[in-house]
Parts: sequence; C-alpha cells; structure tokens
Amino acid sequence: MAQFFKAKPNRSKQVSARMSLEITQLDHLGAGIAHHDGKIVFVPGALPGESVRGQLTEQKKRHARAKLQEIVRASQDRVTPKCAHYYQCGGCDLQHLAIDKQRSHKQDSLVSLMAKLGQAEAETIAPVLFGKEWDYRRRARLATFYDRNTKHTTLGFRAQASKQVINIEHCPVLAAPLSDLILPLSRVLNRLSSKKALGHVELIEASNGHFVVIRTTKSMSEKDTEKLREFSDSHKVNLIVQGNESDLTLICDDPHTLAIGSSELPYYELDNEIKLSFTPGNFVQVNAEINNAMVNQAVDWLSVETNERVLDLFCGVGNFSLPLAKKGAEVIGVEGVPEMVQQASINAKLNGVNNVSFFHTDLSADLSKASWLGKVDKLLLDPARAGAFESLQWLKKMKPKSIVYVSCDPASLARDSEYLLKHGYKLTKLGLIDMFPQTHHIEAMALFELS
Repeated sequence: MAQFFKAKPNRSKQVSARMSLEITQLDHLGAGIAHHDGKIVFVPGALPGESVRGQLTEQKKRHARAKLQEIVRASQDRVTPKCAHYYQCGGCDLQHLAIDKQRSHKQDSLVSLMAKLGQAEAETIAPVLFGKEWDYRRRARLATFYDRNTKHTTLGFRAQASKQVINIEHCPVLAAPLSDLILPLSRVLNRLSSKKALGHVELIEASNGHFVVIRTTKSMSEKDTEKLREFSDSHKVNLIVQGNESDLTLICDDPHTLAIGSSELPYYELDNEIKLSFTPGNFVQVNAEINNAMVNQAVDWLSVETNERVLDLFCGVGNFSLPLAKKGAEVIGVEGVPEMVQQASINAKLNGVNNVSFFHTDLSADLSKASWLGKVDKLLLDPARAGAFESLQWLKKMKPKSIVYVSCDPASLARDSEYLLKHGYKLTKLGLIDMFPQTHHIEAMALFELS
C-alpha cells in the first residue's frame, strides 16, 4: 500500500490556553522569567514580583515563551511608558521599568553573565556611565513601506521581530529636533511622485547641524527635488539623497555629491577639541553624551604614556584613536570598512594629529602578514556584537600589558574574557555603559592587565 507523507503539527509554535505565572526575575534581554511544568518561561513585558496571565507562544524542550495577556498584580517598579507607540514599535523594550531599576538590572546581568559564561570576576566594579534617559539618540534609521492599495508611504520603525513598519509620529528617545522632523518628513515624502522607490531614512544630529538622508532606488525628478529643497529650507536641515550607487547628493541651491572628507559631512566633537567627521551610513555611537564619557574613561583606564605603542582594533573613524594619540602615544588604528579608514586618516589630519596611522584589514581573517601586527604596549578593542575572538588569536604577537575592551554584547565579552584569563590576564575593572536607556541593550567596558 502506498504511503504518503503527512506533516506533523509544529508543537513548538502551538498556542496554549491562558495560564497564571509568577515572575521571579528578568533575563539579560529584559524578559520576565517564570516557571511552569518544570520549564523556564520567558514573558516579555513582565517584571519580577508580578503575577500575570499569559499564553504560551513557543515551546522547546527546556524552556518556553509566553505572550503577556494580563497583569494581575503589578510590581512597584512598573511605570507608564512615555511613548505612545511603545507596545507596537520594536525599538524600546524596557520603558515599563523605572530607569534606576533598568540600570541596576543591566549591571547585575553584566556581572552575572561574565561569571557564568566567562568565569570572570572583576576586582573592581566601576560606577555606571549614564546620562539622559530621554532625547539621547543623535541618529536613527527609519523604515518606509509603500502600500499599493492606498498609495500611501508609511514612515516609522519596525515592529518587534517583524518586517511590519509601524507609523511613528514622535520618538521620545530621539533628540527632540530629530523627533520633531518625523511627521513633517512623512508628509513631504508622500507628496513625491517617486515615493514607491523610497528606502530607509536616516536622521542625524551632528555638531554642524541636522541631517536627513533619504535612500531611493531611482533618480528623483526635478519636481521632487524641489519639494525636498523646500523642506530642507523650511526646517533648516541638510537633506541628502542616496541613490543606487551609494552616492550622497546634498539637496541645496547647488546640489553636489558628498565625497569622503567633504566639509559638508556631519561631524561630532569630543573633549580636547577633537572633531570627527563621518559619512551617513557609517557607524558612530548614537549617544553623544555617553560616547564622550566612554572615550574619556577608556583613555583613563589605559593610562597611556608618551612614546608607548597603542593598537586600536575596530577603530571606526578614530573615536578612540585620536584621543589616545593626543596623549602622546604612537597609535595604530585598524578597521574593516575601507571608507571609514579613509575618513579616520582625514580626521587625523584635520585635527593636526600626526602620531597615528590607520589600516584597512578584515579582523576576522588571517593577520599573520599584516604589516601593523607586532608588539604593543596597550590594546583597545571596540568590536561589533560578534566580539573580537578571531583578533585575540594573535595575542602572543601583540603582548599588550593592558587591554581595554569596549563591548556591545556581554555574551561575546564573557567568551573573550575567558580566553584572556587563560592567557595570563586578570580582569581589573568592569563597568556598565548605559548607552541605550529604555532598552535591554548592555554596553560594557572591561580592563584586563597582564598578571
């Protein structure tokens, strides 16, 4: 008899009946933790001490996830979210928790993850670096969605774990001048004949003004360009259009393409009168106040001396390299994005810093033939979420006395810390950097010294 395949039901995605759950703690991603039928249940939006009703949305062998349906007994630490879009937008996920509790939770999570995943315990826990809890983001990327039925383009942020674009009129974590641009910008975009060709929109607050960067997949007509020019003039912003070839065209009375090193590029300032220009789309820290404090702390922790050789890996446009060079050290900055390396070199010249050099290298590749690789006195690491594990395989060639590791992912920091401890380093200092208030994201700085 012929047999036919019959798909089994996906039990991991089956939705359960509502159930009562007691929340005991938060995980490092900000979700409440409960226990049910011998499993850990993660409940986003719930807080420790709360009794809630939820519905299982995903089940695995040892854990499950539940959607929060009702708060039966609320925590005294629960606050009303400030943002009207909070429960739809996927940008923030801790606005319902008081800010001081957010920071203490992040601090505890950082220390716990370092101990659990990296077997690393710091000799000193540094004070938390924190600043404004609202209006702190100096840049953001908004998505667009063109509805073919209504002929309307939605401008906003994506929903949590979804491609759906949520219409946003105001964002309280954005710098106020940027937030105030969202609604009028949405209106002018919907007046464009080429609105179906729009991609993302980037908002930037820089020391030399406010910038709006519009990504489009086809050339704009003169009529559309004129509408954007009027918007730029009336709102006193620098409006840039980025086409398919990644060219950046400044919309003004005399439109021209912005090149690396152009005086019209946005820049930000650090202490010691350091100015760092960057091209829209390239990485810079979104929180200006905390970035400046973070740079100062890194320079202080490394305690560089004149004529020391310092290596700055994942250097970007020179965020740490130039302040370190200002202390008199010979600094080598290495970055994987060639345009950022070029901009970093220009920034060094513009700031009159001659004791720094920059190199383009894939830091996850074989570095054995890299001309810059060799003995250094100090090492600074500022990698992406994946961490710096591949780069640390060349530790024997570098032999730094001190390492400052700036991390945006405590899990990869813990993994790399374990490697450093095994190679003769001790974790001297560890500190939380609250770069992203109202979210679960944890930035940290660690100081390792050769035993």
